Amino acid sequence: MTAKKELVAVTWGGNPLQVNVSTLPIPQILDPTDAIIKVSLAAIGSADIHTYNGVYEDKEVPWVMGQEALGIIVEVGNSVTSFSIGDKVVVPDQTSNGLEDLSTAELMGLGLGSEYYLTTGCQAGYVRVPFANDNLYPIPQNDADSLKSSVTDLDLDYLLATGIFATGWGALDLSGFQPGDSVAIFGAGPIGLMAVYSAILRGASRVFLIDGDRQRLSIAEGLGAMPIDLTHSEPISKILRQEPDGVFRSVDCVGIEAATKLHRTEDKVLQNMTAITKDGGGIGRVGTFKTTSNSSSTSPWQFLLPNFQLAVSGLFKKDPQVRSGVIDSALIAPKLIEMISKGKARPSLIVSSIIDVNEAPQFYERASQHLETKVVIRFP
Repeated sequence: MTAKKELVAVTWGGNPLQVNVSTLPIPQILDPTDAIIKVSLAAIGSADIHTYNGVYEDKEVPWVMGQEALGIIVEVGNSVTSFSIGDKVVVPDQTSNGLEDLSTAELMGLGLGSEYYLTTGCQAGYVRVPFANDNLYPIPQNDADSLKSSVTDLDLDYLLATGIFATGWGALDLSGFQPGDSVAIFGAGPIGLMAVYSAILRGASRVFLIDGDRQRLSIAEGLGAMPIDLTHSEPISKILRQEPDGVFRSVDCVGIEAATKLHRTEDKVLQNMTAITKDGGGIGRVGTFKTTSNSSSTSPWQFLLPNFQLAVSGLFKKDPQVRSGVIDSALIAPKLIEMISKGKARPSLIVSSIIDVNEAPQFYERASQHLETKVVIRFP
C-alpha cells in the first residue's frame, strides 16, 4: 500500500448547490473481503446532481459524492480471491451482499463516519470496496494489460458500463423491448440518451426522444433518433402521425421531471406514454422521485411527490405491460463490458467534459444547469 496518508475527494455538506473539494484520510482494509482502489476516473451521476440540488436530507453529512469509478487495485483483504493488486477494475454504482437494504442516504452516510466512502462515494482518490469479489468488474485482460498505468478513451467507456449505460439498457428491458420494436423515450438526460443509444444498438425500428433540451435532442438525432421538442411540439399527435397504432414500447427515464422541477410533469408523462403505446405493448419507468422532508437541504424539491394521477381505464383498454424499478447493473454490466471490449459499443460519446478534481464545484453547477451531458473527474 502506498505510504501516502491523505486523499482528495468531492464532498457534500448538506447545503444545496454546493460541493467541496476536501482532504481526507486514505481508507484502510477493515474486513477480509475489502479491496482498496486507487481511482483514476469517477463520473458525476444523476443521483449526484439530485444531491447537489438538495434531494437528500442533511442529517448524515458530510459524505463523499459519486457512484461509479475506474481505477487500479492497490490492496486486497485475505478473502479477496477474484482480484489481485495491479488489476484495473470498474467500481459500480451499486453494492451487494448485505448493503442492499440500506437507503442511498444511509449508504452515502457510511462515508466519512466509518470510512465506507466507497461504492456509493467514488469521487475520491482512493475508495474501499466491500465484498470486492462481487462488487468489482474487471476490465478485459487484453485491454487491461497495457493500460494499467494510464487512462485511455476506452476507459471512459468501461467507466459508464456499470452506471448510466446499464441503466439505459435496463430501462428498455422494463418495457419488454425486443429487436424491431419502435420505442418512445421520455427524458434526454444521460440515462435517456443511453436508452436511445441502447435501443439503436439493439435494433429498434424507430426511436423517438421527447424532451425540451435542444442540445441533447441534437445528440440523440445524431445517434439516429427522431427528436421531439416539447417546447414546440405536442408528442402524442407527432408520434401517432409516424406510428398510427402507437409505438411498441414507451420508456420514462425521468429526465423531464428533473428538468422542470417547478412544474409537475409526472402525471403528464405517464398519460402520454399510455396514449402513444400500442395495444398490448410495454411501458417501462426507471427511477422516480420520493417524498422529502422539510429541511434546509431539500427546499427546491419538496413538492416532488411519488403520487401519480392516471385514468386506469386507459391502461385497462390498451392492456400494456407496465414495469418500474431500479436497474441491477450486475445483471447487465458484464455483457456491456464485453461489447465495449469487442468495439461494438462506445457509450462515452455522451461525455461532455473531463475535468480535474479541483474543478468539480464549477462543473457540478454546469451539470445542474444542463450545460453538460456527462462529466468525468480525473484523479492524479
